[in-house]
Amino acid sequence: MDVPGTMRAVRIAEHGGPEVLQPAEVAVPELRAGEVLVRVAAVALNNTDLWTREGAYGRPGDPKALSGWRGPIGFPRIQGADVAGRVVAVGSGADESLVGRRVVVDPAIYDSEGPDANPVGLMGSERDGGYAEYVTAPAERVHDVTESPLTDDQLATLPTAYGTALGMIERGRLREGETVLVSGASGGVGIALIQIARARGARVLAISSGSKIDVVREAGAHDVVDRARDVVEQIRAAAPEGIDVALDVVAGDLVGEGLPLLREGGRWVVAGALGGYDVTFDVRRLYLHNAQVIGSAMHTPAHFALLMDLARQGRIRPVIAATFPLDQAAEAQEELALRGHVGKIVMRP
Repeated sequence: MDVPGTMRAVRIAEHGGPEVLQPAEVAVPELRAGEVLVRVAAVALNNTDLWTREGAYGRPGDPKALSGWRGPIGFPRIQGADVAGRVVAVGSGADESLVGRRVVVDPAIYDSEGPDANPVGLMGSERDGGYAEYVTAPAERVHDVTESPLTDDQLATLPTAYGTALGMIERGRLREGETVLVSGASGGVGIALIQIARARGARVLAISSGSKIDVVREAGAHDVVDRARDVVEQIRAAAPEGIDVALDVVAGDLVGEGLPLLREGGRWVVAGALGGYDVTFDVRRLYLHNAQVIGSAMHTPAHFALLMDLARQGRIRPVIAATFPLDQAAEAQEELALRGHVGKIVMRP
């Protein structure tokens, strides 16, 4: 396939507000050995896009330091972790049969080889991502989904949101018949948690508010708690026997208030801090009940392979909240920051 020498992209040259997102005409990235070049069909937005742009991740020992997902960013950086598209070229040593195939890119940069490796970097933060017409990726990180019934927009929503959700569910060891609590249920990760937990045979209790409650219920939640009212009291009423697993992207006060709601041996899995990262809880509720607080950052290669199997089978149905053209990346991120939507926001280069 013919590949042009330049492409449209949106880059950041510093941390800041939406105004630092700058459209640019840049060189198509050069292929290295073992890599593939993907023409981007759709790229989904995530909270990590906002926090990376703002430098809001902090660093060990300095929580207020400006930082990307796992450290200082090399500017200028093309954002965008979640890419669906088609392979148009391969580097030396990569599988040539991938050319022309529809793929989803695993955006994680791992600490080692093997199925249980931990993510220590992210496309769009530690390497250039999909806010562009083309992106490169290691061949072993692209997954052929040519036969999936999902649209390109839907496929693009999967890597970070559904990958994070599946990582939380796997690390929390959620089993069929257990009761699970999902916070931030109307967001991309929240909807993914509901759909996957429901597919696992769990009873799903979700936290949402206002007009989003009906959509969260439609996504598969058995019960929905209104966060505008007393959340703990509502959870106790809906699950008097307690919660087996909490899947939490909000954190903040919810952790301290919610830990006593766990059953014996319960697991509280945290993968976000929308409600604040400075958490206080009664440690007695932890050790006296053999409870666990588990941190979960994205997914492992094994988790991502499971997710791609679900995508090929069409067993998950991502919800698209809105679509934007690439040159409106700033407006798309502003829409994401308002948190008035349900599901995922997608851009189409």
